[in-house]
Amino acid sequence: MKRLGIICGGFSSEYEISLKSARTIIDNFPDGFDVFSIVLNESGWKANYHGEEYDFDIRTMSFNANETVKIDAAIVYVHGDPGENGKIQALLEIQQIPYVNSGPLASSLSFDKWYCNQFLKGFNIPVAKSLFLRSTAEFSNQEIIETLGLPLFVKPSDSGSSYGISKVKSEAELTEALKLAFKEGRTVVVESFLDGVEVTCGVYRKKEGIHALPLTEIATENEFFDYEAKYQGKSQEITPARVEDSIRDKVQETAKFVYDLLQLRSIARIDFMIVNNVPYVIEVNTTPGFSPASIVPQMIKCEGGTIQQFWTDILAVELV
Repeated sequence: MKRLGIICGGFSSEYEISLKSARTIIDNFPDGFDVFSIVLNESGWKANYHGEEYDFDIRTMSFNANETVKIDAAIVYVHGDPGENGKIQALLEIQQIPYVNSGPLASSLSFDKWYCNQFLKGFNIPVAKSLFLRSTAEFSNQEIIETLGLPLFVKPSDSGSSYGISKVKSEAELTEALKLAFKEGRTVVVESFLDGVEVTCGVYRKKEGIHALPLTEIATENEFFDYEAKYQGKSQEITPARVEDSIRDKVQETAKFVYDLLQLRSIARIDFMIVNNVPYVIEVNTTPGFSPASIVPQMIKCEGGTIQQFWTDILAVELV
């Protein structure tokens, strides 16, 4: 029986969400695997194997449970650093351990909001107009507003977290928004406001080809889909989304094109804002939430599938 470690935890603000995602995957995993979690944080790596916790050695990808237990394969389900940005995938490649995720380059590119959107823009994918900041001194507040208008969004560019994002309605709010974003990331992207309907699309590869799940519409009580809206019930996640069939088809085709273009693997979730019937890509998530309340499991249920069959389909392609 193949031993498969679900690597979770990490260093980001969404540590606990990662643990919940891993638990959902383990509880619904296909038969025929010895599956368990490997939790990492600043203190180190721990394997939770058959009810016991063991120190996990990343140099050998193994642990000692009266005998040496080495993983045969892995699924990286760390939201944010160091999983969603591809660092763990690079480590697994060095150790020649197969894994079920997008590779280091695809993960790193998708993880950075500004670089990813600029890459997509080069292939005529609509994205918001934006500015890239490496420090708060790079542009004056007046220059930012003259370029992008108000309202606008300020986001950490190199962070997978929902923290540090602000919707700015006045020049007086901009300075604090930039400070907040730089607390979460080393670089910041400032984007023009897209006034439309927010939807998201889960995409993965089956034997039959790239498959798009039903769209979910995000109707938040807050100013935008922030951490509170995403994880604390301050939003409606409506699946299937209340959009015309032609718009649904356009979003799904764009999502599949982006998935293929970025050479993604396993599950990805691509967020859009529909403005005047045009789907603008907001961001690409290569490790979307997978707790029972998360969006992708809702999409799977809406389609009439099960989480177990979903992972069966992915493993049939990614662990051949």
